Amino acid sequence: MSRPFSSGGPQPQYQRSSVEDQVDPFSLVADELSVVANRLRSMVVAEVPKLASAAEYFFKMGVEGKRFRPTVILLMATALNLKIPKPAPEEVVDMFSTDLRLRQQSIAEITEMIHVASLLHDDVLDDADTRRGIGSLNYVMGNKLAVLAGDFLLSRACITLASLKNTEVVSLIATAVEHLVTGETMQMSTSAEQRSSMDYYLQKTYYKTASLISNSCKSIALLTGQTAEVSMLAYEYGKNLGLAFQLIDDVLDFTGTSSSLGKGSLSDIRHGIVTAPILYAMEEFPELRTVVDRGLDDPANVDLALEYLGKSHGIQRTRELAAKHASLASAAIDSLPENDDEDVQRSRRALVELTHRVINRTK
Repeated sequence: MSRPFSSGGPQPQYQRSSVEDQVDPFSLVADELSVVANRLRSMVVAEVPKLASAAEYFFKMGVEGKRFRPTVILLMATALNLKIPKPAPEEVVDMFSTDLRLRQQSIAEITEMIHVASLLHDDVLDDADTRRGIGSLNYVMGNKLAVLAGDFLLSRACITLASLKNTEVVSLIATAVEHLVTGETMQMSTSAEQRSSMDYYLQKTYYKTASLISNSCKSIALLTGQTAEVSMLAYEYGKNLGLAFQLIDDVLDFTGTSSSLGKGSLSDIRHGIVTAPILYAMEEFPELRTVVDRGLDDPANVDLALEYLGKSHGIQRTRELAAKHASLASAAIDSLPENDDEDVQRSRRALVELTHRVINRTK
């Protein structure tokens, strides 16, 4: 049964500034993303065929998704670079193969490997049976191989990270991996008080979703030799974009369908996970907290919670919070030092465009 949550009024639409400024972020880096994707596929080859086939499961053509994180990172690389070398008419030069660009691409590859490893581990923890519209690895090959494949991807990410020979970048990415584990643990072991806290939810969301992308963006700035101030703006963009992305994900878990999301709708609440829409509904209807405290492993309590959510402004308020974080991400890009290079400006517009797409996405 579909449950259209009205959120108490018309859905807010978050508009872009002007049509002429719009660029397609994914098309802008499509060629380079293809280079990165091919390199990723070659990096996950293992000596044991079964492990290799498990490790490459979500890197295969057709199931790799939109590669959202590498797209952000490659756009950030151009947004912070003075200029990407262009081939002179008389010579053939690969614009993606300069030393700095290769190092920045490595950050995109490392981030995607860590992200996919976390998905493999999360699916085991959640006993999931689908991911990106196909059978999850644990469902197809079993929990043990899924965990080992995730560990293998993390080890490959570490090898690539070490090759950069930049201790500050190593520290940032290692912290992001630590945050992934911390966030997952926070989600698994919440007290009744923590489960009802918006601050706790946002901290957990930062750890699970936003830390990896924010620290990766900051790493790009450090590799480029940017100032501490610019590095922090890159970090703030990634952090707020990541938070906005997850907040909309939480909305879509209630309003989306399994066909558009590639996973079962209402999956969080059925796993007993309380997200922003329910937290806001609890503010409006304090009696909902009693329902949540009784346990969401009982389908009757889930139905009651959904009933309260339908009467509340929880969906709308979550969208508004996501829009606030998207706006902060956009402001970080606008605060970068002025640069009249056309490639830099186009990439910055694309990063701003991504904030709008995150807010208005339906899957």
